[in-house]
Amino acid sequence: MAKLVAPHGSDVLKPLLLPENERAAAQKKAENLKKVPMTTRETSDLIMMGIGAFTPLDGFMGSVDWKGICERYQMPTKNDLFWPIPITLSATTQLADSIQVNEEVALWDTETDTIMGSMIVTEKYTIDKAYECQQVFKTTDPEHPGVKKVMEQGGYNLAGPVKVFSESYYPEMFADIYQRPAEARAIFEERGWNTVAALQLRNPMHNSHAYLAWVAIEVCDGVYIHQLVGALKPGDIPAEVRVKAIDALVNNYFRKERVLQGGYPMEMRYAGPREALLHAVFRQNYGCSHLIVGRDHAGVGNYYGPFDAQRIFNEIPPGSLLLQPLCMDWTFYCYECGTMASMKTCPHDSKAVIDDQGNYQGGARLLLSGTLLRKLMSEGKPVPKEFSKPEVIAILKEYYDSLDEKVEVKLHRAATGDK
Repeated sequence: MAKLVAPHGSDVLKPLLLPENERAAAQKKAENLKKVPMTTRETSDLIMMGIGAFTPLDGFMGSVDWKGICERYQMPTKNDLFWPIPITLSATTQLADSIQVNEEVALWDTETDTIMGSMIVTEKYTIDKAYECQQVFKTTDPEHPGVKKVMEQGGYNLAGPVKVFSESYYPEMFADIYQRPAEARAIFEERGWNTVAALQLRNPMHNSHAYLAWVAIEVCDGVYIHQLVGALKPGDIPAEVRVKAIDALVNNYFRKERVLQGGYPMEMRYAGPREALLHAVFRQNYGCSHLIVGRDHAGVGNYYGPFDAQRIFNEIPPGSLLLQPLCMDWTFYCYECGTMASMKTCPHDSKAVIDDQGNYQGGARLLLSGTLLRKLMSEGKPVPKEFSKPEVIAILKEYYDSLDEKVEVKLHRAATGDK
């Protein structure tokens, strides 16, 4: 009988999605409540609470927890439970002034014009946005997509317990891979898996990702290829295209009994090390014992060192997580070794040289990254065959060929290996 890791801070999952037979009445009541518009990030966080992925949260956080998390990764209202990033709901000053404490409000997704849930407002408070950004993102640069989102929030945060009515379009749009934590756990248990390594993906799966997954399968019972299907920044590849590309690789190059694909609805914050910790928290809720943490996990631009997300697991309070990081070094294709390798295994230091036609010209290490792949594809340049499987490249080429307008993809140090 499989013995999976327990959910975070709880013996059981705590999904906040109302039972189906209660939703119609709750929705009808909410239509007469004051509406609080949510950003795409706030909507995705609400859904994560709804499906139990953010166990044991019961709603959007108040000021005490906001401060405790920013300062020391702890929620004072939950016996100093470890939590790495504030989960908050913002409102304009005008709207916050119109809402009374203990008033019930409707949570409105403006993107789909849907009331997604309701909340009893227990607190209204202001925050130092620059302070949150510095603590969570390690920068206040408005060019950082996560910082930009926080700085554009309304002047107040609203806190309180929530009821969730909907999972939006995710269950239908991503029917083949969308999974709630309870569903993933049931499959792991059915397969008899005790140890499960999660592979976080927001890019199509290239050969470095596949190599990390194969290594994880060697030391765990199975690997959970867990794809983000929430919102991304401009220039990233849409979820439906990524899902198709990853399917092609997994179906052709993995033993099916050792891999499971899943999709989750959270929006990327690009918070680097802190986001790696959040990924660990909700992967534990999904039943994973390990999280693969490779180069530049959840990073963007040059804001984080390539292995900052690994080091942060050694800096958090002991006992914060049951899940453990599975730290992997930089991986690449080595022409001298004739195979995929890593900085720990390959003795050849020179960087591979590839011409404009995608042909190998010399050197050893071909450094692979999702950013570099997107740049090559967006500019119509050939991709070396060692970079990814032909089935994946064909799907991505079809997508990029269909674009009328391409977003410029900028390379950063974590993608090129430059100092």
